[in-house]
Amino acid sequence: MTVRSLTVAAVQMAMVDGDVARNVATAERLVRDAAGRGARLILIPELFEDRYFCEDQRAEHLAKARPLAGHPTVEHFAAVARELSVVLPISFYERAGNELFNSCAIVDADGTVLGVYRKSHIPDGPGYSEKYYFRPGDTGFRVWDTAVGRIGIGICWDQWFPEVARALSLAGAEVILYPTAIGSEPTEPTWDSAPHWQRVMQGHAGANLVPVVAANRVGVEVGSRFTLEFYGSSFIADRPATRSSKPTAPVRPC
Repeated sequence: MTVRSLTVAAVQMAMVDGDVARNVATAERLVRDAAGRGARLILIPELFEDRYFCEDQRAEHLAKARPLAGHPTVEHFAAVARELSVVLPISFYERAGNELFNSCAIVDADGTVLGVYRKSHIPDGPGYSEKYYFRPGDTGFRVWDTAVGRIGIGICWDQWFPEVARALSLAGAEVILYPTAIGSEPTEPTWDSAPHWQRVMQGHAGANLVPVVAANRVGVEVGSRFTLEFYGSSFIADRPATRSSKPTAPVRPC
């Protein structure tokens, strides 16, 4: 059995409202910092170009969607990936013809865009009105062979569904990544989903013997209708050890 090592990083950052250039610059700075520490697979949070605009249903935000071909942020990070020799999944708001998707472009270490994953599970609730902006993805659950190994991508709400991680694992994913935007529930201010959110993905790693990386935004974002506090808590869950050992007690089926 060949054993390989890979250093991965999850970027956690706060976004500035309406300043795409500044948010892109912040993400790039953090990517460069992670690469300088040895990371070769680096995950940036979901929809990091701006504040989380899905907190309300406003038609002007639909204009933020752009095609993958020629997308300035994807092209920018393709150049960064090529310079640093790192793999970068890049979250963006995608326009494909007349359809809009919450998407992630997979950029290989030579700057090549290998393809795109479109978010499958779309939430719809107070503060998270994503069904107004995105249709469910049509790409299916895919894996990509990159310079650092085979990776699988889910996006935010996909992480709550065990089928996503299982499908990616069965397709041969060696690492599963979830760019994320999750925080407070504006109608239930006492709820804290962070521990549950993390534990569910730890379960994906444990059940499938695959490391899981989650990168979330952090900070308070004031929208037109709701104020959301994103709790960060980005993490990396290692695959459990697979060495054989003698049990201390009989193992019984349940």
